[in-house]
Amino acid sequence: MTDADAITESGPAETSLDPLDVDNAAKLTTRIVDNVERVIVGHRDAIEHILIALFARGNLLLEDVPGVGKTMLARAVATSLECSFSRVQFTPDLLPADVTGVSVFNEKTREFEFQPGPIFANVVLGDEINRAPPKTQAALLEVMAEQQVTVDGETHAVPDPFTVIATQNDVEPGRTYELPVAEIDRFTKKIRLGYPTEAEETELLGRVAGEHPIESLESVATVEDVRRARETVSGVTVREPVRAYVSRLAGYTREHARLGVSPRGTIALLRSAQARAVFEGRGYVIPDDVQTEAPTVLSHRIRTDSDVDGGSIVDRALEEVAVE
Repeated sequence: MTDADAITESGPAETSLDPLDVDNAAKLTTRIVDNVERVIVGHRDAIEHILIALFARGNLLLEDVPGVGKTMLARAVATSLECSFSRVQFTPDLLPADVTGVSVFNEKTREFEFQPGPIFANVVLGDEINRAPPKTQAALLEVMAEQQVTVDGETHAVPDPFTVIATQNDVEPGRTYELPVAEIDRFTKKIRLGYPTEAEETELLGRVAGEHPIESLESVATVEDVRRARETVSGVTVREPVRAYVSRLAGYTREHARLGVSPRGTIALLRSAQARAVFEGRGYVIPDDVQTEAPTVLSHRIRTDSDVDGGSIVDRALEEVAVE
């Protein structure tokens, strides 16, 4: 079996899995969050955002200053889920093939064989993604939307589950490239970690004084658990009034910005609200789920011609759009 065959076989299964019941799925999410908190101090909400993006079959963008734990957070989540983890350090000289993989000629078989790149993992950390030029960033567009990579006309499925956690450096704008709108729109969520409080940093220093806790962290969920939880999320009921509310929020952003939320954005919001409902132990979405998820799902998709940012427009939408 070639590497390409192995990659294809590890892709999305053709047979559907039985979903977890909502109570067990909620317990699973709590167990994972608690486990990650053994490594990450003071960012329970960020851990939840990553899991919601994963269970909603999406990707997440972390924008922050260096050294606040972005890479460690991604590693801790992957380890807790018993998932494969891969890290790609984006640099100005990185090529698309360095991310997706390349076809190499085998002298023995006289055929080209696909050598998979680091994108073939359950959890892929794209570190400082905005340091790479647009051509390299574009290598992520297909896989983030369709969970597959096409190289030399052949399509290869990535492992299931799959999620990209990308970090973005926001302190050296002169040495980075702006992410294209098409790529930003493929991130289900965008969040920031921020600096820890004094108490949190003191706790953190106590934990890493000896062996780093990531070295002894063990998984608390299997890949199958994640797949079944995803099926649970997909089955969460979203009634017409809630769907209409999501549509009205998106419509508000389109009326009050040069570039509003795309249909892909409304789908991401709906799926995130479904995941939030499961986190809360419910099998149905309520408007509160939508309102909780809207800031991290919609804000980064909005562009204006003024100093007003996307977050402010989403805040106003949540205030002014009625829940009917």
